Parts: sequence; structure tokens; C-alpha cells
Amino acid sequence: MRPALLIASPQMKDPFFERAVVLLWHHDEDGAIGVVINRLVGHALPDVLAVAETLDLTGYRDNQVGWGGPVETGSGTVVTRGNIAEGEGWVIAPDLAVTRSQETLLRLLGQRADILLCLGYAGWGPGQLDKEIEAGGWLFTDPSPEMVFDMPVDKRYEKALATLGLKTSKIGTYAAPRPKPYLGSFAPFGPR
Repeated sequence: MRPALLIASPQMKDPFFERAVVLLWHHDEDGAIGVVINRLVGHALPDVLAVAETLDLTGYRDNQVGWGGPVETGSGTVVTRGNIAEGEGWVIAPDLAVTRSQETLLRLLGQRADILLCLGYAGWGPGQLDKEIEAGGWLFTDPSPEMVFDMPVDKRYEKALATLGLKTSKIGTYAAPRPKPYLGSFAPFGPR
């Protein structure tokens, strides 16, 4: 699967991922990795970064830090509109990239690039995400910088569903009825 936005389906009841939108940047036979882009941890960017005093973060006072997922919650992943050089991270789409490099983060901050710092990440082992998608746990759509940087966090789930022509008010947790077990002889037309 190429980079995508994973959207938790209404059937997803995992407390970590219910109503989650995940920016997925890597998926192959060894597993998958991404960050949740619609959950916040309740801290502004300057509150969680220890940087040199020469780097002015006042322009980032309103940037809230995201909860990226349950894996390695003490580490950060940066989603950005800034330029990422080869070897610094992953380019997801035009004007959308990801890095886990602190050096690159500092460069991006110095350039006043749009960033979303996410603590933790979402990770899946070999074949795990494929099985969850097959079971109906996830939908997916194309990633876009507008979804990450221009859409309010609390609207991202509905907007991601809307890219697929879906509305939360129109979809539910429908489960197909199980077929009744066959208990007798088969009489295709029955008695008359």
C-alpha cells in the first residue's frame, strides 16, 4: 500500500483507534507505521521541546502536540509541509512529509515550517494491518497537507470520511446477519 490516510471504520472499537485518522507512510510485508493526526495530548509545542534559547518558538505557541499512537510515546514524529531531503524522512505527497530526526525538526523550526509534532506512533506487525483492513476495521484515502494543517483536529475524522463520500450520521455499525445453520433435508420447493 502506498502512503495513505487510514480512517477507522465505525466497527473499530479499539480504544486507541476508535474514530482515528492515521497518516500511514510505510507499509510492506514487514509491517506498517503511521501517526494518528486527530488526537492531541494537551500541550503546546514549546512546552515539550527543549531547544537552544537562540531558537525562538513563540510562533509555535498555538501549535498543539499530537498523540501519534501507543508505540514509543516518549519519542516524536514530525509531520510537515517543509522540505525533507533524501535520508531525512519520507515524502508522503506534495507538501507533506514525515521525519523522526531531531536535527531535521530543529531545521524546520528555524525555517518556520508548518509542523505537527506527534508523540508516539501507530505500528503494525507483518500482515496485521492487512488483516484489520480485510476485517473492515479501516478505510483509506489519499493523504493531503490540507487535512493535516488546514482542517481543525476535531473535524478531521468527518472530513476524511467525506473524501470517500461518507457521513458519520449515515453510517453505523451494521453487521450482516449470520446464516442460519442447515438443520434438515433440502426441499427446494417444499410441499404444495
